[in-house]
Amino acid sequence: MDLQEFTRSSAPVDESDGFQKENNRLLNISLDGTVMVKAGSMVAYTGDVTFTGKSSAEGGLTGFVKEAVSGEGTPIMEADGTGRLYIAEQSKKIQILDLDADEALSVNGDDVLAFESSVEYEINTVSSLSGMAAGGLTNVYLSGPGEVAISTHGDPLVITPPVSTDPDATVAWSAHLSPSFEMNKRFEIGQTSGEAIQMEFTGSDGFVVVQPHEEGSVTQAQ
Repeated sequence: MDLQEFTRSSAPVDESDGFQKENNRLLNISLDGTVMVKAGSMVAYTGDVTFTGKSSAEGGLTGFVKEAVSGEGTPIMEADGTGRLYIAEQSKKIQILDLDADEALSVNGDDVLAFESSVEYEINTVSSLSGMAAGGLTNVYLSGPGEVAISTHGDPLVITPPVSTDPDATVAWSAHLSPSFEMNKRFEIGQTSGEAIQMEFTGSDGFVVVQPHEEGSVTQAQ
């Protein structure tokens, strides 16, 4: 491939407003105002864009209430201005979801990549799990209307409950679902299988999103 062909074939496709996938691992955001993105995810931008570092709160508090000094919660930044913003997260695949006004989603804090300013959010730590594993699980409740981008290691699998999942592989679930956390009693004391803690989703509606990868933040923290 000569240089001209390389620059032509690799140029961005800036054809739509809102969120669009430049490719499976790079998000292209048409920015005219404010958008929330994961801290450190900016790859490039054009136009006039400013970034303000923020951090989430624990304990079910809504919004930004403290500086990101301890590494806790879900650090995100506010991008404001006009132009094109390109973001990515460790070469993870990107899924764009368009939430209606009556739709909501719970997402693992590690897997939230970006969301529009029209999306309301609440961030808390799942206390029932934090007592079982030192890492805990930070969860983000996102409610529409607006676009949301989440990131997954590989292609996601969407399952209808009832289902049990590995917390480290669980990406998101329908907001009305309330998972419980259980110790798998089938494993003997002293075993280190990494499968001792499981999330249990009951009922017969809604969905759970898992990825073919274990983040290692929860069960490996035992």
